[in-house]
Amino acid sequence: MSKAEKKERAELTIREMGLQDAINTRIGGWGCKGISGGQKRRVSICIEILTNPTLLFLDEPTSGLDSAASYYVMKRIKSQLDHNDGIQRTVIASIHQPSAEVFQFFDNLCLLSAGTTVYFGPASSAIQFFASNGFPCPALQNPSDHLLKTINKDFDDQEIEVDLTAATSGGASPAEEAIRILVKSYKSSEMNQQVQKEVAALSKKGTSSVEKKRMHASFLSQCVVLTKRSFVNMSRDLGYYWLRLAIYTLLAISLATVFYHLGTSYASIKDRGSLLAFISTFITFMSIGGFPSFVEDMKVFERERLNGHYGVTAFVMGNTLSATPFVLLLSFIPGAITYFLPALRSGYDHFLYFICVLFSCLMLVESLMMIVASLVPNYLMGIITGAGIQGIFILVAGFFKLPSNIPKPFWKYPLHYVAFHTYAFQGLFKNEYEGLKFDGGLTRKKYITGDEILRDTWQTDMSYSKWVDLAIMLGMILIYRVLFLVIIKTTEKVKPVIVGFFNFFAPKQTVHVVENPNATLLHVELA
Repeated sequence: MSKAEKKERAELTIREMGLQDAINTRIGGWGCKGISGGQKRRVSICIEILTNPTLLFLDEPTSGLDSAASYYVMKRIKSQLDHNDGIQRTVIASIHQPSAEVFQFFDNLCLLSAGTTVYFGPASSAIQFFASNGFPCPALQNPSDHLLKTINKDFDDQEIEVDLTAATSGGASPAEEAIRILVKSYKSSEMNQQVQKEVAALSKKGTSSVEKKRMHASFLSQCVVLTKRSFVNMSRDLGYYWLRLAIYTLLAISLATVFYHLGTSYASIKDRGSLLAFISTFITFMSIGGFPSFVEDMKVFERERLNGHYGVTAFVMGNTLSATPFVLLLSFIPGAITYFLPALRSGYDHFLYFICVLFSCLMLVESLMMIVASLVPNYLMGIITGAGIQGIFILVAGFFKLPSNIPKPFWKYPLHYVAFHTYAFQGLFKNEYEGLKFDGGLTRKKYITGDEILRDTWQTDMSYSKWVDLAIMLGMILIYRVLFLVIIKTTEKVKPVIVGFFNFFAPKQTVHVVENPNATLLHVELA
């Protein structure tokens, strides 16, 4: 489709859902109120019907809407079936307390009670079916209310009007008896037999009748659109990068004033190392603050991925490209403040190397937290997991405990070489100390060279240059992003198998979920 056609389709869908007054309003989030809950519900429906799908599943599309909005929303959804393009469309919806007008939009109705089919057939025939079994709908009552009240057995003291032929027996509650009568009647009905015939006929056709997969946008188009959307989302979310930039800048000013103008005295040897280690550990450590935003991105991705809108590779590429300019900003502004005021190594080539290492550290932490978000989609547990991994990496990187003193089993081999902080320390130390001379101090030497400090004080591996350290970090960014992609693809294939395996062996039991009215929406109690 051309861009003009896409825009026309989007505007038409917006008008159909009655959202024309909110067309230039942001959806909203924790930093912006945005549109109302009912409008958000309608936007969700817009997203689903935008592509005119042949099969559409809607879970309680009228929740949060008033009666008028519910009527018009369902009317628009119903109109999606009536396109004159020769395509048969099906909408399957679970409905929440439909009005009589909304109930009339349904062609077929399925009523379930504890997983058992009570009725499945034309919605217009449901009232007649219930009446023929002794459960007539009272005059002036909403048909859907009557149907649900009749088969609801959560409240044993409910009163159900039955005739003499539907008298209860065996001490069962009225609702249980009503359900037993309706289930028995439906199983022996002609409607059920017709359904079984249609299911058998469809099963014989196999997969030959399945519609061919529709064409998608090219990979390049997917990457461009996802990059643009992710960039807009990041720029609008105050907690994604802007709050971190403010905190990083404040922290950089604090570091610059504490370590102001270090000079080349003997004491500055330790101060320079402490400053560089703090920058490459604590500032990057604070990147876990963006984890909640990562989780929200993953939720949107999972929903859109299940709908088949785009591929995993395009999503990873879009996220990486959109994050790059923000991470550069986070690296350059605080990095410049921290670098020049303490008077670290002069020369713009050294400064640019310093920024490149800081950028690599931040990108690595971003990549690490994306991996954690794909495995642990919980705010608290994800932040704890990411912080724990980074804490271990920092511990064995070679600053708090020199490389020769790190226990060799596991901690040094392989963890010391797996931690990206190891190469950040080595690269920054080489960039700072090589070529410098410091006062001898207590060593009784006139001066100490930077190479001596790297070799003896920090035990830095001098067998390769600082550029190799930077190249290793850039390579680790690529590895982390590829690992993120592989985890998503693997999860898509393995998760249904694991869930099906545990569901197969899990004991069959009924769990009633009771919401605590005094708690937030995130808390439920199990009864």
